[in-house]
Amino acid sequence: MTALRHSLFAIFGLAFGSFLTVVIYRIPRGESVVSPGSACPSCGAPIGPLQNVPLLSYLALRGRCKTCGAHISLEYPLTEGATSALFVGASLALTTVWRAGLVAPFLGLLLACAVIDYRKRIIPNAVVLPALVAFAAAILALDLAGQPLSFVDGLLGLLAYGGGLFLVALVSPGGMGMGDVKLAALIGLVLGALGLRYVGVAAALGILTGGLGAVVALALGRDRKDAIPFGPYLALGAAAAVFTAPTVAGWYAGLFR
Repeated sequence: MTALRHSLFAIFGLAFGSFLTVVIYRIPRGESVVSPGSACPSCGAPIGPLQNVPLLSYLALRGRCKTCGAHISLEYPLTEGATSALFVGASLALTTVWRAGLVAPFLGLLLACAVIDYRKRIIPNAVVLPALVAFAAAILALDLAGQPLSFVDGLLGLLAYGGGLFLVALVSPGGMGMGDVKLAALIGLVLGALGLRYVGVAAALGILTGGLGAVVALALGRDRKDAIPFGPYLALGAAAAVFTAPTVAGWYAGLFR
């Protein structure tokens, strides 16, 4: 049953990753992710169901459009494969299926936000705000159903992480964008529902890796006035917390025994 569960998470991850490729391409352009259907970016030819199977279609078509022969970006299968890996990782890290089922799409959305922010220097409201509502509703429903998730701790995580970065944004408007604040609020909500230690580890790792990234960027000649996307570091810290928070929190607590 465990192998079957991981396999199902991998399959759903591929499907969700295929959806995320649409989100990453269309949302920054202000386009709908629902309509029109998938089409070749080069010739505009509609992509049929058999040409839109995650990973397999790319391999079968050898990375080229069936109609015009244009090269299909490797980003598509990489996003699908990475999302599938994140889904399986959530299934492995969180033994309770409902906790894993909540965190898996959350990790996928973090990947999409990181890619968009890296490219466009924005974390779109069209992604984060609906996610906040959807995850809050899911956490509340699962908490009321007796699953090991805490809606109250989720709200505390949201206020702690999102509120903390909001104060930073007020003090240093050029150093922190409101998109980062909203993404931190989403991270605090979901990880807080798992346990507040997850939020603490995510915040520590996100800020640490963000600081190191800024130092490296400056060392490579980046101007101090250039905007450095913080979303990828927030996402990295949150993803790492999902897999390491119990160990890291236990190690930290052990230092004071």
